[in-house]
Amino acid sequence: MPELPEVETIAAALRGPLPGRRITDIKTRCLQLRRPLPLAELAKLVNETILAVERRAKYLLLTISNGHVLLLHLGMTGTLRLDPPTALPGRHDHLDLELDRNLILRFRDPRKFGLVAVVKPNPDGGVQELAALAPEPLSADFSTAYFYELSRKRNTPVKNFIMDQHRVVGVGNIYASECLFRAQILPSTPVGRLSRERCHDLVNRIKEVLSEAIASGGTTISDFHAVDGSEGAFVRKLEVYGRNGEACLKCQKPIERTVIGGRATFFCPRCQKA
Repeated sequence: MPELPEVETIAAALRGPLPGRRITDIKTRCLQLRRPLPLAELAKLVNETILAVERRAKYLLLTISNGHVLLLHLGMTGTLRLDPPTALPGRHDHLDLELDRNLILRFRDPRKFGLVAVVKPNPDGGVQELAALAPEPLSADFSTAYFYELSRKRNTPVKNFIMDQHRVVGVGNIYASECLFRAQILPSTPVGRLSRERCHDLVNRIKEVLSEAIASGGTTISDFHAVDGSEGAFVRKLEVYGRNGEACLKCQKPIERTVIGGRATFFCPRCQKA
């Protein structure tokens, strides 16, 4: 699943070419992804202009000149790319935003777990559908004090806690394993047992890993590709994820795999402590 660094990579690639372009037509090739496509609402975007491209958590938000926001979530396998009008759609290309000056924004989603919605912002500019989301991990709001207070008296495994979008957004399965390895914390450790010092280190490691992943264009394990088709280079920097049985890069003990919260989890039994 595209996580925060992958979605930010896509958002950054769209912030240059999209704002100022007019939507000349919208074509759909299926009726439903995670939810039914909002065909009537999408039709109202035709002849309107894209004003801005933003990211919130794992969502992309395209601000439209009629006051609405086109909300996109890539689900498990979604990607966006920019094509010329001559490029034929592929089998899994479900949505085209045809733009002026010979450009198409094309949404591909083989497994159809993505989301397309047209929403009206609140008076303060926020989007109600995203109101329950936690702070952005790279913002000042995601601090040691915030994390420490929120985690007290909780027996949730720390890996599940940092993947909970109501605690901190955007930390998916890949980056959770990587952050916990750098912080030297076993993923199964109850989060409420972490000292303030270890919480401080984990918060910093989350910021560090996500920043490095964004700088590397995200991580490509199977499906993710950037807007230009390139793969995320952070895959070459993974220290534990997907390395079950391989030697730890720090201590040489084999990396182990377990399942926590239904998700594959990778860790070093020597470097990481409860």
